[in-house]
Amino acid sequence: MLDRFERYPLTFGPTPIERLDRLSKHLGGAVELYAKRDDCNSGLAFGGNKIRKLEYIVPDAIASNADTLVTIGGVQSNHTRQVAAVAAKLGMKCRLVQESWVPFEDAVYDRVGNILMSRVMGAEIELVDEGFDIGIRESWERALEDVKAKGGKPYAIPAGASVHKFGGLGYVGFAEEVRAQEQELGIGFDYIIVCTVTGSTHAGMLVGFAKDGRADRVIGIDASGTPAQTRAQVMDIARNTAELVELGRDITDDDLVLLEDYAYPAYGVPSAETNDAIRLAARTEGLMTDPVYEGKSMQGMIDLVRTGYFPAGSKILYAHLGGVPAINGYSYIYRNG
Repeated sequence: MLDRFERYPLTFGPTPIERLDRLSKHLGGAVELYAKRDDCNSGLAFGGNKIRKLEYIVPDAIASNADTLVTIGGVQSNHTRQVAAVAAKLGMKCRLVQESWVPFEDAVYDRVGNILMSRVMGAEIELVDEGFDIGIRESWERALEDVKAKGGKPYAIPAGASVHKFGGLGYVGFAEEVRAQEQELGIGFDYIIVCTVTGSTHAGMLVGFAKDGRADRVIGIDASGTPAQTRAQVMDIARNTAELVELGRDITDDDLVLLEDYAYPAYGVPSAETNDAIRLAARTEGLMTDPVYEGKSMQGMIDLVRTGYFPAGSKILYAHLGGVPAINGYSYIYRNG
């Protein structure tokens, strides 16, 4: 589906799929759990899901003759860190708007993890005291205008690279990659678990797996705490992406599965259950997840297994999207493990 789109290689290649045998056994052994390690997809500042998306966005940025990538996220945004890494790799400048999306206080929250790496990579960072919203932000639009006013040529990348016209393509590619790996492994996955916030990762998967009739087997775990807005954005991106890749069928509301039960107490704030899931994955598999995204999707998957959501014998693929550097901003929670 992606042959006619230009791709700028930023990843190592197909990311590995590993069996999570000890976690599966711990949860009763009725289903088989696997993880696809998109957290290990690139050498660019620890990689992650946005690198996969940016492979299809970078050619457009280069063609536009831009000299500055401009994007936005929270203080501990994985996305802004990955954009900063890509800008460094391309020899471009990087302007990051980091808003106060997370109501969480830790003495080192704005000095470690993702934001520390963005600073080391030379990004210009503007901290803005505005709350969480997955939509287009005025602070980002002002940053774009400011770059222009100073003689620069900005290239606009929205939060999560999500509502960009090519934002969904990378995870269409994820689905195609999984299909090839299924053939190699001689198995088929019955469900795919993905964390959903700004929407293009889930939307791209939905379109990619719609090709073989599995769109509704992509189980989105909402971590936004604003599920109505997230649901609408996923659907909009999925429909635009389906048209772009000429899927050949409409994307309907029935294709989208978004579970709303795990985002509490707020975006970016882990619950006790999220922390339990982070520790369980770490202690059974050495698999690190973060308090904002992957910890919540891990919590969701664990709970769904325990409550019998998946039929016995199901093979479940957990999409590990990265984001572990953010755990450093929550150091007090995990100071004793």
